[in-house]
Amino acid sequence: MKIYMGIDPGYSGAIAVVDENGALVDLQRLKDTEHDVADFVSSHQLGTELAILEKVNAMPRQGVSSTFKFGTSYGFCRGLLVCHRVRFEVCTPGKWQRAMGCLSKGDKNVTKAAAQRLFPREKVVHATADAMLLAEYARRLVQEGRLL
Repeated sequence: MKIYMGIDPGYSGAIAVVDENGALVDLQRLKDTEHDVADFVSSHQLGTELAILEKVNAMPRQGVSSTFKFGTSYGFCRGLLVCHRVRFEVCTPGKWQRAMGCLSKGDKNVTKAAAQRLFPREKVVHATADAMLLAEYARRLVQEGRLL
């Protein structure tokens, strides 16, 4: 079975996996240990057609320490995809949110509501919503034959 991965980097982010029918297969919070996150990616590497890693930047008024932690998490996620040979694309929030019809302008409630509509049987929280939407975005890109 083909699967698709979405990664919302950052301490409060997550990795989501959906199958070719758009059903949620698995979730991993990034606040867990690095070994747990690495094991998660490893366990899904073989079936993954495409992963979308959200392209992130420092945010206005964000402190130096939190910016460094955010960048470290992004680099860690990117490194996991490379070392596990998972095909991935990097995508800005504006691009995937526009495609998924949930341009949030920073309001996490917008993406949470969109994820809940797409996955009505799942418990969607702020920490997992973007990853779930990114995974679905990856699935749609591949199935529609359009990549970034």
